[in-house]
Amino acid sequence: MIFNTIMVQLDIDSSAAPRTTYALELARRFEATLIGFAAADAYLFIPGDDGRTAAAEITRRRLTEMDDRLSILKEEFLNLVGDDASWLEEVGDPTRLLAEHARAADLIVTGTPAKGVATDHHRMVDLGTLVLSAGRPVLIAAEQIAPPDPKKVVVAWKDTREARRAVTDAMPFLTGAQDVLVATVEEQNQRDDREGVDDVVRFLMKHGVKARSEVLGAGHGDVCETITELAHGMGAELVVAGGYGHSRLREWAFGGMTRSLLKAGSINRLFSN
Repeated sequence: MIFNTIMVQLDIDSSAAPRTTYALELARRFEATLIGFAAADAYLFIPGDDGRTAAAEITRRRLTEMDDRLSILKEEFLNLVGDDASWLEEVGDPTRLLAEHARAADLIVTGTPAKGVATDHHRMVDLGTLVLSAGRPVLIAAEQIAPPDPKKVVVAWKDTREARRAVTDAMPFLTGAQDVLVATVEEQNQRDDREGVDDVVRFLMKHGVKARSEVLGAGHGDVCETITELAHGMGAELVVAGGYGHSRLREWAFGGMTRSLLKAGSINRLFSN
């Protein structure tokens, strides 16, 4: 797995600079092509025939405002990246459109909304739905927007397809790290869990990764908090995890692990599904 193309998603109501700089540093590190992406939807509920004329005018104004914001984002993005990147913008559901255009990239870079910006999934991406629908690894930037050059990484392991996919997708980060900890929480018996993480460590070592493992006792309550504390305790900059979802996209498995990690803005997180 290599990152030849990185797509960075920008929120229409936030500055392009922080996330663009983050993604640009990654692109340079991996010698990858960078694509900037932004989308928003001018959705408006029309109550009935009486409100149709007024609604049409409001929609027109919203579209004009969106076009203006997209133009500003594009200019800001291209001024930062120069000629080494391309730009893509759409009008429509930003989550669905980003998931569709993920076909053009090896890695999707996004982040949590800026503080003070109201959550509106017509104007920003639903991270949980994106992880489950993109078909590409999704790197969610930490709140401080510091591009990860991780010397230490935590792999939040659970013996599932999603976690196996995440380990493989994260390989460009893992091979460059000095210490990769494969951590799992005991579920049935420690012997089986130990055998599982030891297999993962052997797999990683065969790919040149400096890996070790740890099985956490079943007594740990909040798994996400435990993993995050473990990562901070060892000075890790990145947590790698599978994105586990049931048939309903916003219901999560692994004791709420995926949902909680999506909100853990103190650290960079890479998810695969």
